[in-house]
Amino acid sequence: MRYRQYKFKFYLNARHYIYHDGQKGELHPHSWEIVLYMVKARGGFISFSELESRIDGYFDRFTEKTINDIKPFDVVNPTLENVAEFFKDEVSGILNSLGWILIMMEMSETPSRTYVINLLDDIELSEDQMLNTFTDIILENIKNDGK
Repeated sequence: MRYRQYKFKFYLNARHYIYHDGQKGELHPHSWEIVLYMVKARGGFISFSELESRIDGYFDRFTEKTINDIKPFDVVNPTLENVAEFFKDEVSGILNSLGWILIMMEMSETPSRTYVINLLDDIELSEDQMLNTFTDIILENIKNDGK
């Protein structure tokens, strides 16, 4: 069975400040670009609008707000890396519920600065294994996590 790969882009306009060496930094805005690479785990019709609506709905709670005021960033320093790791877990759950598997996520706070999370890095594969193999591994991990 072949899996089709998809790439979606989302944008989040929000503010944050970073603590560095125990000092609160300056509050500043970003237009974060969030790029999701995924595969469809289950067959059938793909409703892109439903997927986009669910992801946009999730990001709405952060839109035009100061991220530091929203859990968990009221106690976690909202660096690019910390925000991306948190979003990865949350978005992955949404995608899984819709029959999608997140493969990789990129989050940029500027056009020249991007943090990349490749979920395939966590899976050890030999060189001859392809997307089908690690998609099956991911599906098996998701199935086992649900037990």
